[in-house]
Parts: sequence; structure tokens; C-alpha cells
Amino acid sequence: MRTLIALATIGLAGWMLLPAAPQKENRAMHTGKKRLLVVTHTAGFRHGDSIELGEKILAEIGARSGVFEVDYCRDASEVQKMLTPQFLNEGRYDGVVFLNTTGDIGIPDLGAFLEWLKGGKAFIGVHAAADTYHNRPEYLEMVQGQFAYHGQQTKVSAKVEQPDHPAVAHLAPEWTVFDEIYLFKENNRPRVQVLLSMDRHPDDGTPQAGKEGDYLLAWCREYGKGRMFYTALGHRLDVWQDEAYQRHLLGGIKWALRLQEKGAVKL
Repeated sequence: MRTLIALATIGLAGWMLLPAAPQKENRAMHTGKKRLLVVTHTAGFRHGDSIELGEKILAEIGARSGVFEVDYCRDASEVQKMLTPQFLNEGRYDGVVFLNTTGDIGIPDLGAFLEWLKGGKAFIGVHAAADTYHNRPEYLEMVQGQFAYHGQQTKVSAKVEQPDHPAVAHLAPEWTVFDEIYLFKENNRPRVQVLLSMDRHPDDGTPQAGKEGDYLLAWCREYGKGRMFYTALGHRLDVWQDEAYQRHLLGGIKWALRLQEKGAVKL
């Protein structure tokens, strides 16, 4: 009997020493933070310095706020791997940030990617995210903005339209900002929740400069069970370094992740 007990004990000890089966790691699951995939691949004009600084600032915003962590998708090969249904459906990410992407960035199955967003994920589009996939109506329908042109960089007065929204609640009723100001092919006000707008065409050296009108700068919308937030600002480095802009982004991110519905965010 003692021999049997000894053998059983040795067997149990040996089983306990066996290596555990490998498991896929999601660092955000262990920290309680959300995880975002920041996409910076470009197939058109590249905002090189802005992208480089933007990657750094987004990581800092996530760390300082304690809200999210980031991974990066920087080139065509990473797009082919990281924006596939197989990769995304493994539960690594709560959303994506398109940081100054341009052109057709080569997502293997754009329809499946959009369905993934509709399933309850967050899309955050920054500046040239609206200069992406001009030939894909389904992407343009999601982001609700298609870049048309811009003039010279200029100072504008951005009017806050939803003062309780986390992306703008920290701002005064009018926010003065100097940046490259995008104009869009369509005004999609009826289909989005407008957060920032201008009532005059920016004084950017174009023939339309100073004319009265309705020009959108930032907006958001529900997208299936997911959410979309877009800001046209984010070209200049000093804009990225401005805490007001960083809080604008953080508020949009928290709203898109369904972490905060109202009120100003803090860094």
C-alpha cells in the first residue's frame, strides 16, 4: 500500500511539473485597460512627423489616463496580418485608431473589418482617416467624411456644438486652433452628431475664404453596436502637443469605447 501511495505521489508531482499549455496573451486583459490598434500605414501622402509624434502621444495619453494601451500597425505586411478577420476575432483589441492613414491601405477584407466594428468595437479616425479609401463607399459611409481639399494652414474658431460630450466638454464655447483645415466633399450633418464646426470657410487662401457656411470639424455616430469618432484636426505637431487637443482625443476615445457618455475628461 505504501508503495502505491508513493508511486501516486510521484506521478502527481510529475504531472504538476509538466509545462502549461501555451495560451494567447492579451496584456490589456491583465491590466483591466482597453487595447487599441493604431494603424499608420499610408498608400498616399504621408504625414511622417505627425504620425511619429501621434503614435507617441497616443501611448502617453493611454498611460496617463489609465484607460488604454496601444499596439501599432505600420506597414502593408502588418495590415495584411493584423487587420484580417482571423487576427481581429481573437479578441486582442477593443477598437482601432486610423492615425493619418491615406489611400487604399490594403485591408484584406474591408467588409469583414467593418462588420467587426459593427459588432461592438470602436473606430477613432484622425485627420487623414478621411483621406482613406476614396473608392470604397462602405468605408466612407462608416466614417461619414471624404476629404476634398485644404488650403494653407490657418487659425480657425471651432464652435462646440455638444458641450456635454467628452470630446469637447473641456473646451470653451469656441476653440481657437491653428492647423491644416480639411474641407469635405459632402456635409453629412444629418447623419452624425456634430461636435465641432465652423460657420465660415477658413481663411486659407482659397477663393472661398471667409464665406459663411457650415463646415464640420469633428463628429461621432453609432455604427451598428460599435461607435465611430472622427476629428479633422491633427496635422501640426504643436496641435498634437496641445493638452486641449489631447483631451479632445481622449474624450472621443472614451466615448467610442463606451467608457464615458458625458462630461470633461482629465489627463
